[in-house]
Amino acid sequence: MRTLIVLALSALTSSLALAGVKIDHWIAPTGAKVYFIETRVLPILDVQIDFAAGGVFAPAGKSGVAGLTQGLLEAGAGDMDEEKIAGRLVDIGARLSGGADSDRASIRVRTLSNKTEREAALELLRAVASAPTFPQSVLEREKGRSIAAIREAETRPDAIAAKRFAAAIYPGHPYGDSPSVDSVTAITREDLVAFHRQHYGAKGAIVSIIGDVSRAEAEAIAMHLTEALPAGGAALVPPAVKLPQRETIKLPHPAVQSHIHIGLPAIRRSDADYFPLLVGNYTLGGGGFVSRLMKEVREKRGYAYSVYSYFSPRKLEGPFEIGLQTKRDQVGDALKVVDEVLTDYIAKGPTAKELAAAKKNMVDGQALRMDSNAKLLGYLSAIGFYDLPLSYLDDFPARVNAVTAAQVKAAFARHVKAENLVTVVVAAD
Repeated sequence: MRTLIVLALSALTSSLALAGVKIDHWIAPTGAKVYFIETRVLPILDVQIDFAAGGVFAPAGKSGVAGLTQGLLEAGAGDMDEEKIAGRLVDIGARLSGGADSDRASIRVRTLSNKTEREAALELLRAVASAPTFPQSVLEREKGRSIAAIREAETRPDAIAAKRFAAAIYPGHPYGDSPSVDSVTAITREDLVAFHRQHYGAKGAIVSIIGDVSRAEAEAIAMHLTEALPAGGAALVPPAVKLPQRETIKLPHPAVQSHIHIGLPAIRRSDADYFPLLVGNYTLGGGGFVSRLMKEVREKRGYAYSVYSYFSPRKLEGPFEIGLQTKRDQVGDALKVVDEVLTDYIAKGPTAKELAAAKKNMVDGQALRMDSNAKLLGYLSAIGFYDLPLSYLDDFPARVNAVTAAQVKAAFARHVKAENLVTVVVAAD
């Protein structure tokens, strides 16, 4: 069986690479947006529902409510408690999962596609998405776990640096908020009920379906899953992101190595500069040992074992970040090298050789980034949530190959400005 699955997955990868990915899209009668890929290679069905229910929408003083709301969906629904839900999943061989980030929350199911198991799994997904009970006892348990995790994280230099960096580059904005002991303690069951009622409505839902079902079956699935969702409140718009002023923040810690984060809010997922920044960052710090930062900081000078950079686009301006760890007495020298590399890259952009290598790696690696239903589901949900074109996956190689060095240089100059860069150093002398 394992061999057959491997062969089937290989066939799926080859067929997708050769024939492209056909995505169907429609609006369900409930108002939900639906995205569907039919594939008959495996008798599997993957379904995900996304909502604009991320941490950015948490009420003041209640940071953490988005994660707790999503995390407790499986704690009870309708007349089922968490043990009954878990037992039913075992009986039908299905798996429920999900998560919440700054922008969105999701709940997904993977099940066999035959009628009996499929219908049972979808019924569970419908119940936990539309009728969660948020049991008080489970809420108290999970709040306790969250608080313990927060207190433990407050002792670690990596967690301290990440939390302080987010707050520093998003001053006064919910993107910069992180759950704290006080905010989690303040969350009540009524907060979860209200958050679910406001943000888990059908009109704002994105349903992604991939697997062994027909278009007609997918339409029925989407309707069944979303017709019982709450009406939802008026769509909320997060406040605009304001760029921070350049500063360096140093925090004490007894760690042997200093943890360094450098960056700023940079790009929305809908920005036209997405591909120039994506391609350009491969050369700067996203390409591992072939990146400039790795060559200059690690290979030539040995200041860090690892150094990286990345863009993380969101609905609003997501962060650009450079990160590394170095010995405490090397912080100044390491920061000087990073600044020189970044300044030079913004001024000159990539060389022709660097640009060609970045494009080749990104295009050649695309097939591996979509070689399973689970990976495709991730792309499908992102296409729906960020309103990307249905041809995004097919267009990816051409969009990458079309990027020029001049576009990379101009995009970095627009989005990575020295006067707005924030540096956070934890374990600083």
